[in-house]
Amino acid sequence: MRYLCLGYYAPDKFDQMSAAEGAALADKCRRYDEELRNSGHLLSVASLEHRKAVTIRPRDGRPAVHDGPFAEAKEVVGAFFLIEAKDLDEAIRVASLHPAANYGEDLGWGIEVRPIGRFDQL
Repeated sequence: MRYLCLGYYAPDKFDQMSAAEGAALADKCRRYDEELRNSGHLLSVASLEHRKAVTIRPRDGRPAVHDGPFAEAKEVVGAFFLIEAKDLDEAIRVASLHPAANYGEDLGWGIEVRPIGRFDQL
């Protein structure tokens, strides 16, 4: 089964990090991504640019575009990765090894794991 893992962080706290601290955390993430790839779990991974995000919601029967994430929050989705796992327990185990689940508590890091009910590949 496939799982979408959403990586959260607090942009204001992340922006306070030095360039060296940011690079060190990014390196830890890249190394874990490579471990996931080598284990056969990783299907796709990407960082997201939250400052360029828009939300489209219906308003008066038409789509209306709004700046920012879908809801007001201190934390935003900053990345995602798609994994293959035999069940939710394995998906949680795999996601729990990611640096976002182990470091950066002060940065609002966290991972949401969601089963994918349908996945069409292009």
